[in-house]
Amino acid sequence: MTTSTHSAATPATPSRRRVLTGAAGAGLAVAAGVQQGAHAADLPPLGTYDVVVIGSGAAGMTAALTAAGQGLSCVVVEKAPTFGGSTARSGAGIWIPNNPVILAAGVPDTPARAAAYLAAVVGPDVPADRQRAFLAHGPATISYVMAHSPLRFRWMEGYSDYYPELPGGLPNGRSIEPDQLDGRVLGPELARLNPPYMDVPAGMVVFSADYKWIALAAVNAKGAAVAAQCLARGTAAALRGEKPLTMGQALAAGLRAGLRSAGVPVWLNTPLTDLHVENGRVTGAVVTRDGTPGLVRARRGVIVGSGGFEHNAAMRDRFQPIGTDWTVGAKENTGDGIRAGERLGAALDLMDDAWWGPAIPLPGEPYFCLAERTLPGGLLVNRSGRRFVNEAAPYSDVVHTMYDVHGTEPAIPSWLIVDQNYRNRYLFKDVLPVLPFPDAWYDSGAAHQAWTLDALATSIGVPPAALRTTVDRFNSQARQGDDPDFHRGDSAYDHYYTDPSVHPNSCLAPLRLPPYYAFRVVPGDLGTKGGMRTDARARVLRDDGSVIPGLYAAGNASAAVMGHSYAGAGSTIGPAMTFGYVAAKDIAGTL
Repeated sequence: MTTSTHSAATPATPSRRRVLTGAAGAGLAVAAGVQQGAHAADLPPLGTYDVVVIGSGAAGMTAALTAAGQGLSCVVVEKAPTFGGSTARSGAGIWIPNNPVILAAGVPDTPARAAAYLAAVVGPDVPADRQRAFLAHGPATISYVMAHSPLRFRWMEGYSDYYPELPGGLPNGRSIEPDQLDGRVLGPELARLNPPYMDVPAGMVVFSADYKWIALAAVNAKGAAVAAQCLARGTAAALRGEKPLTMGQALAAGLRAGLRSAGVPVWLNTPLTDLHVENGRVTGAVVTRDGTPGLVRARRGVIVGSGGFEHNAAMRDRFQPIGTDWTVGAKENTGDGIRAGERLGAALDLMDDAWWGPAIPLPGEPYFCLAERTLPGGLLVNRSGRRFVNEAAPYSDVVHTMYDVHGTEPAIPSWLIVDQNYRNRYLFKDVLPVLPFPDAWYDSGAAHQAWTLDALATSIGVPPAALRTTVDRFNSQARQGDDPDFHRGDSAYDHYYTDPSVHPNSCLAPLRLPPYYAFRVVPGDLGTKGGMRTDARARVLRDDGSVIPGLYAAGNASAAVMGHSYAGAGSTIGPAMTFGYVAAKDIAGTL
């Protein structure tokens, strides 16, 4: 007998981060128009597999690759017309301690050190057994992916853990990224790879770890050498007739190539409508394929890796009223898997949080701001014209601080202030030093320029006297190389996206050369980090801690193992891959 449980869950308790005006009341109704489970059995059958995976990002494709390797039949259903999701758009950093790539490179990691660090970063927000599961199975995930796909990985040497001063932190970093991959391995399927968030410069092969140096190419010998190396890689690949891929493009393409070799079908343009339940167990998914609803059955389990809810206005209004305009997550991420799980009674956690980062709302798409706010010669001010944060802190912390202070002294939006000396030295987004910014940036209000600080302050609506006082104080401290106000430069992490030629503190330089520039900075994100509560085996849990049989979740459809924090570059993708692997192994009984 087919049954369906559709309960209305209570939204997460509001946190202090939910301070934007206009916060909507919790308890909005779950979106209507969903195919009810009671009628799902009457839908056209779309096949039966051991495992049905929802979503083709890092979590979903790693799960499917693992399931296939355990001898299970599997299908991946993907809402978008492309595969790869937010993973394909990303820099594809992967934070997994003690993985074989970093150990082979001589990184002095140990299980005890990693456990101490993760516990210090995450705190009590995430159960210890989930933390242990991530650390225990992460290295095996990387080994498995390398054994079952063309993917190889590189250590991102020097990309510090985000809190290297905590017990177990590594100033030289644990993060890895995909090595260069020839896209021809996918044949015609390459055309269906989700495009990157930012295009690599034409003719170059660029890794994530290269960008910090490319930003300095005009003023730093190593930066110029790295840029030349990127061009040389691109030239060599072109001479070989390759289609070189790096970062998220390489990771998504490599996982997809592994699935092709394993015979796992990936159905594109196939959104999830609901989860199918029989006798209290999830046994399939209702999807729309070729425009028609149908039921794909799962003998052993369903793994939801469908991403977060960053592009669902109603869910953002319910849990974190910020809207959908400032995210860089894949546009198809509208919380479909989370809502389907909630209708079955899944508990939800961390719904007020996201993988935050300061963003500049440029025309067309926001720009997730990494190096630009950290390079010497710039500072962030709130709407009172005052600094409020260490600009070089981990990007999630900067936005958490924006929210935390906003209620008393508005910081949304904030403004990144730089001078012409900064502009003459550093790449900004993809605009080379000295070159003018596009007129559209100014027309949209994302950028402002003026010959005096007073005129700039008037243009952006902050008190001129306050901005002058702030910059004067900042300049005095920058000349001394010390920031007693916000401790910029105290952490090894602060120095990653900086200019080593600047002394005595590579994070700090005075603003001294007009004209001056201001860039509007808002709380952007890489995706939301709240979702279904899961256990150490990636099984979805109800509020009372009981397991929903047959239902698993990984990636941003599940509540993040990082809790409200962020251990290092790749803290999204590393756990997503790991818990996709864990879910498939648990279903197979080989965990």
